[in-house]
Amino acid sequence: MIEGKSNFIFDAIKQAISNKEKLLSILIDPDKFDLSKSETFLNRIPASTNYLFVGGSQVENGQTELVVKRLKQFSELPIILFPGDINQITNKADAILFLSLLSGRNPEYLINQQVKSISKLQHSSLEIIPTGYILVDGGVSTSVLKISQTRAISQDRISEVIHTALAGQFSGKQLIYLEAGSGAKFPVSAEIISEVKKNISIPLIVGGGIRNNLQKQTAHQAGADMVVMGNAFEMP
Repeated sequence: MIEGKSNFIFDAIKQAISNKEKLLSILIDPDKFDLSKSETFLNRIPASTNYLFVGGSQVENGQTELVVKRLKQFSELPIILFPGDINQITNKADAILFLSLLSGRNPEYLINQQVKSISKLQHSSLEIIPTGYILVDGGVSTSVLKISQTRAISQDRISEVIHTALAGQFSGKQLIYLEAGSGAKFPVSAEIISEVKKNISIPLIVGGGIRNNLQKQTAHQAGADMVVMGNAFEMP
């Protein structure tokens, strides 16, 4: 963590896990979000929501900040950036997942985008949370895969997912995020979640393809500390 920046949100996540609480975040894609329906959207999400994630694969420059500012008008939930690129960084949010796409092996998303972001982050007030981001095959070719020019790890290759997660932990990541991708036909399997959770000692986030309460509960019961849902709450 950069000296002088708070770690309030990360500490709250760790405390919740220590208390055996299961966390829920709702992911908002700024490119698909209707600003005029912000209050309606927030009224639709579960009362158990702990955080709002904001970000997408491709977002028009400046749109993320507009969405964050609008959400702040109607909600006191902490807003965490989940950026697809450096243009989605805004100081109006509370924190940012400082993502490294560990599954893809593409240097642009392992380190190059991160280096490019420093001029925006070094003197910002955002809480920066180093996060190992691992794409697991959800049965569709997602926009993240197309943009990053990478492949997701097959759900049959459980050892590779575990080793990738451990590589992230050993390199200093504070969170591991298993992602099946937006619009996934099926979410990350309970077996993968369970095995990864058994092997790492840092918080585990799971998202992609989780559309209903049963899928959310399954992910939580398998070992996910935080579940991320998105498409289920997108506005028509």
